[in-house]
Amino acid sequence: MFSSLIRAFQDGGFFMYPIAIGMGFAIAVTVERAYFLMGRFNVDGGKFFAELKKLLEQHNLRAASELCGGAPLMQVLKAGIEAAPRGERAIQNAMDEATLELLPEVEKRTHYLSMIANVSTLMGLIGTVTGLIRSFKAVAYADPTQKGALLFKGISEAMNCTAFGLVVAIPCMVIYTVLQTKTTHIVDEVDEYSVKLINLLNALRGEK
Repeated sequence: MFSSLIRAFQDGGFFMYPIAIGMGFAIAVTVERAYFLMGRFNVDGGKFFAELKKLLEQHNLRAASELCGGAPLMQVLKAGIEAAPRGERAIQNAMDEATLELLPEVEKRTHYLSMIANVSTLMGLIGTVTGLIRSFKAVAYADPTQKGALLFKGISEAMNCTAFGLVVAIPCMVIYTVLQTKTTHIVDEVDEYSVKLINLLNALRGEK
C-alpha cells in the first residue's frame, strides 16, 4: 500500500509537491493550535468564576488574583481584580488592555488552515488542467506507438493531483471549523465573564 501511495504521488506531477508542503504546514498549525486552544487556553468558565466569586465576596483580592492562572480568560480577570482598588474605570481599562493583548494569541494562525484548504484545492485543479493538456497533446501530436502511454500518464497526473488536493483540503476545512469554534467560545467567555466581574466588583463596592 505504501508503495502504491508513492507511485500515485509520483504520477501526480509537479503540483503534488506544493500540496504536500501545504499538508505539512497544516499539520504543524493543527498540532500547535490544538495544544493551546484545547489545552492551555481551555478553562471551564462557569466553575472558575464560581470559585473566584467566593473569594471576592470574602474581599480577598489577593487570593482571587492568585487563583488566576495562565489562560487568557484568567489573565483578563486578573487584570480587573488587580485594578479593583482604583475604581470602575480603572477595572474596565485594565481588562480592555489585557483583552487586546491576549486575544490575538487565541486567534492567530488558525486562519492558515482555511487558506491551505483553498490553495490545495486550486493546486489540485491546476494539476488536473496540466494533466489533461498532456493527454490532449498525446492524442494530437504524439507518435501513435506512444499515444497510449502518454494519454495514461496525463490522465493519471490529472486524477492523482485532484485527489491529493482534496485529501488535504477536506480535513483542513473540518479542523479549521473545529478550532475556529473553540476560538470563538474562548473569546465569548472572555467578554461574558469580564462583564460579570465588573458587575460583581461594583456590587461588592456598594456593600461597603
